[in-house]
Amino acid sequence: MDPQKQKVERRLAAIFAADVAGYSRLMEADEAGTLRALTVRRAIMDGLIDENGGRIANTAGDSLLAEFPSAVSAVQCAVEVQDRLDQEPEGSSLRFRIGVHVGDVVVRGGDLLGEGVNVAARLQELARPGCICISETAYAYVRKLLPFTFTDLGPQKVKNLEEPVRAYALASGSAGAGAAEYGMALPLPDRPSIAVLPFTNLSGDPEQDYFADGLVEDIITGLSRVRSFFVIARNSSFTYKGRAVDVRQVSRELGVRYVLEGSIRKAGSRVRIVGQLIDGTTGHHVWADRFEGDLSDIFDLQDRVTESVVGAVEPSIRLEEIRQANNKPTAFVSAYDLYLRALPCFYKMTREGFADVRKLTNEALSIDPRFTLAKALGAYIRSISVSQCWHEPDDIRVAIRMAREVMAEARDDPTSLRFAAQVLAYSARDYEAALAAIERSLYLNPNSAQSYTSSGWVNTHSSRPLIAIDHFHKAMRLSPVDPEKGIALSGIGMSYLMLEQFEDALKWGEMALREMPGYGSSYRVVIGALVGLGRLDEARAAANRLMEAFPTYTLTLQRQINPWRDQAFGQRYLDALQLAGVPE
Repeated sequence: MDPQKQKVERRLAAIFAADVAGYSRLMEADEAGTLRALTVRRAIMDGLIDENGGRIANTAGDSLLAEFPSAVSAVQCAVEVQDRLDQEPEGSSLRFRIGVHVGDVVVRGGDLLGEGVNVAARLQELARPGCICISETAYAYVRKLLPFTFTDLGPQKVKNLEEPVRAYALASGSAGAGAAEYGMALPLPDRPSIAVLPFTNLSGDPEQDYFADGLVEDIITGLSRVRSFFVIARNSSFTYKGRAVDVRQVSRELGVRYVLEGSIRKAGSRVRIVGQLIDGTTGHHVWADRFEGDLSDIFDLQDRVTESVVGAVEPSIRLEEIRQANNKPTAFVSAYDLYLRALPCFYKMTREGFADVRKLTNEALSIDPRFTLAKALGAYIRSISVSQCWHEPDDIRVAIRMAREVMAEARDDPTSLRFAAQVLAYSARDYEAALAAIERSLYLNPNSAQSYTSSGWVNTHSSRPLIAIDHFHKAMRLSPVDPEKGIALSGIGMSYLMLEQFEDALKWGEMALREMPGYGSSYRVVIGALVGLGRLDEARAAANRLMEAFPTYTLTLQRQINPWRDQAFGQRYLDALQLAGVPE
């Protein structure tokens, strides 16, 4: 046939472009090994493209172009490809970059041409190795239909295209990288936004780190209760502990304008706090001050630091709001010191750490039986210890009693309320009281990532999975680099399990396991999803991994916990675990 008369067809398509990062360098270093690994990976990719309804159009060396009937199919396939290739041991240095776009294409002799193809290729070049970038057009189709977290990278100027291309990256843990990993800033919220970095301990005694960290955590909580602010959670802020960082880098990675840093010196009964507030977008100092006082005045010093920051960032804020919120948690400094010592043990999320929290909160309560915050923390670690198989025989009863006491004593402490809410939902199955407590916690502290995570679980246990999914996502934005992100990811997976969306449940459960392999719930999400999908051999393998991590876990214990308001789901959950081989 005369090439000039060859039929040309135009159509709208979802375009999938992939190539190997650093292919020329890899070939130069080991041609035979690279070609062998490429052959294996291409076979996997070709199979997944076919399974997802795609058609391979163009191939050349290490690159591939495919079209799909929908953006959802293309992005779903891209994630499956990266997740599957990530498990391949051979040639681990060989990693694909994938771009996805929806646009007009020209089809000639089976090949794809046109501007839509060019955009997909440019997105592929923007993607990091092993990651995925999609266009704004593709994002509009998939954002509500796929359970993935996307990071807006903003308009990107790319070669051979006059107009910038707005790109979205799949966030970390889901075959992709977030904005920080691309060296790009998260978009700033539409209100004053701030991160409080761990203060430097200048006391000359490393054992006093707990004291500096505890004071900073209280400052974060105080700032969070100002409704006009967006405040990054403690867990993300503390990933910078002990690191020399540029505040402009922090601003970009956490998506905030202001960064508060400082130091604390404790000598005998005297405390000195020095703080400075920096505009992370420019590096300019906004405010700096020094606060000194006696240890007995520590709560007043915290309030003064917090009020000064609020006043420097937004003078229009009524400081009375924060003054009314700052009630002293205890009149006994020695009890407060024990609580501060318990916090780093709590954040370890280990059996030994929880045992230390139990001991330290018990000591704090022996000094001040009405120290509600210590009581709430003690109740919570007893409740979650059951889920982690770290519990003592009377933990459930004691946790419920303590949580009910907290509810009677702490109507205005959001941290105590969130701890109590989770105990009431998980251990007491008092869902209405738990929902009321977590809603009040969020009302009092609308910037708390931990409260949103707690709310996610309370709503999951209360059979409100769609609200739970929304709150888990809000928690991850408030704490974008949280080392405990696996708790929220696991909750999203559990919510999809309740909705019987098993593919989604499996993806989120596997992400949760990669983030926090020591969190028991994630194993159970994966098991339930695999059973729901009929993949019983894989479910049994997942159950074996669960039992290796938690050898004392049994179906009898799960029946005893049974935290689900939806009893039909609770039975399906138990049946799946039993079918996978979890012992009685």
